[in-house]
Amino acid sequence: MEFPLPDELRRTRYRLVDVDGLKIFYREAGANTAPALLLLHGFPTSSHMFRDLMPGLANDYHVVAPDLPGFGFSDAPDRAQFKYTFDHLTDVIDRFTTVVGLTRYAIYVFDYGAPIGFRLATRHPERITAIVSQNGNAYEEGLSQGWNPIQRYWKDPTPENRAALRDFLKPEATKWQYLHGVPDASLVAPESYTLDSALLARPGNDEIQLDLFLDYASNVALYPTFQEYFRAQRPPILAVWGKNDPFFLSSGAEAFKRDNPQAEVQFFDTGHFALETQCDDIAAAIRNFLMRKRR
Repeated sequence: MEFPLPDELRRTRYRLVDVDGLKIFYREAGANTAPALLLLHGFPTSSHMFRDLMPGLANDYHVVAPDLPGFGFSDAPDRAQFKYTFDHLTDVIDRFTTVVGLTRYAIYVFDYGAPIGFRLATRHPERITAIVSQNGNAYEEGLSQGWNPIQRYWKDPTPENRAALRDFLKPEATKWQYLHGVPDASLVAPESYTLDSALLARPGNDEIQLDLFLDYASNVALYPTFQEYFRAQRPPILAVWGKNDPFFLSSGAEAFKRDNPQAEVQFFDTGHFALETQCDDIAAAIRNFLMRKRR
């Protein structure tokens, strides 16, 4: 028999915590005695993307969603004092899990959250109980041609190639990421892409994002390491994928089964930000999967 949590535990709480001098904002829902699920957002968003998902999981899980440094409501230290690389972001989130008391947890990874979550998993395989990847890529065949301008910058990091990527930071580009491939755009809340655009427009944030575009090459270089982890550790994996994603192709979701034949893959008729239109279905898939597979 299922016993619902009191409202005060099921509701999302909004917190700040000090992580080695950085203020990290995070959302939290559920009882801290329940199995933990760490939600890791991507570009150009924040934990705000999980606003509808968290209440749907809080009755059964302790759900924690931090904002990465430079994103959302977490600190965005100056580039002169903080190196914006995926290794460094992982260092911060690794320490964050310790500070907030997460010792064993499943991870939900999306976009940028995937290489951070997979780094955590390869560092601490004993801590990871399961992986849910929502358009979180780990295979070169999952990269679409939409990555071509960024890959050009990796190969030739000139000022001209860096400047060419500024179009990705414009409000219309953010809105396009939310709406592309969505059959009914009226289901996408405008505050989602409007908040992302407002936070991207903070002074200096453009250079932070361009630094991370450049360092994304380090994630692709680690794909073989992530894939070896999937083969060797065989963590329970669920890929829930917006099949119309213009950046991460469906072939990237199917590829998980190559390294972990027990991986499960579900496709949804939506785009990159699948939670905007398919949140209830994805929440149900996660609950079903974790109930059966979490170790």
